Amino acid sequence: MITQAIVRTPCNAIINALTTTDMGPPDYQAALCQHTAYINALRDCGLDVIELPADENFPDSTFVEDVALLTPQCAILTRPGAPSRTQEVIAMAPVIQEYYESVEIIDAPGMLDAGDILLAGEHYYIGLSTRTNRSGADQLINILARYGMSGSIVRLNSVLHLKTGMGYLDHGDMLISGEFVNKPEFTAFHTIPLPEDEAAAANSLLINGTVLMPDGYPKARAIVEAQGYPVKTTDISEFEKIDGGISCLSLRF
Repeated sequence: MITQAIVRTPCNAIINALTTTDMGPPDYQAALCQHTAYINALRDCGLDVIELPADENFPDSTFVEDVALLTPQCAILTRPGAPSRTQEVIAMAPVIQEYYESVEIIDAPGMLDAGDILLAGEHYYIGLSTRTNRSGADQLINILARYGMSGSIVRLNSVLHLKTGMGYLDHGDMLISGEFVNKPEFTAFHTIPLPEDEAAAANSLLINGTVLMPDGYPKARAIVEAQGYPVKTTDISEFEKIDGGISCLSLRF
């Protein structure tokens, strides 16, 4: 059972965050309001939320998920693929060390964004992307193996991160979109395709029995509810302008 989450308040510099979209920069005040609502949604799902202050040194630092992978046995500090984000790990390390005795590190030349890592059941899928390379993925697989866990690689063709286009729920149910439809690595799952115009909703989180989804995707919500899951939505539209999804904004453990 997940009991806690770590978040970081967006900084003023978020307007300069990395993006692959053409949606324009986020509105800072609106992002703050949405971030507060996101925290409240996590709390409504039963989590204690650890709130870290804004860090003006790093425009993307509100996306805390990318800098660490928190497993039941250990924490792994990643090495983000965007050069402007690599130092975010140093800022996060003391926080992680407060909660984990065993902390591992991904070393150069490895690159690893935890947005490319999806836990499905007891297995970790690792996307090879522009932010995660083979060295980073191999290092992670070796670390997982030392702690009795497993991981495997999935090659990405178009999405930024693995979790940009998919999300695991429970009981073998997997939300998928875009390039992940009919991908052979996931044929063992009960895959739930989402409409192309609501593909962003695939990045959803099952938290203590409730699926937390981004607001604004009514067809995707109806599909998930039809599978028997209670759904809670929260507006993250300002973060979507800078490639953010529901999972990106927190570290859950």
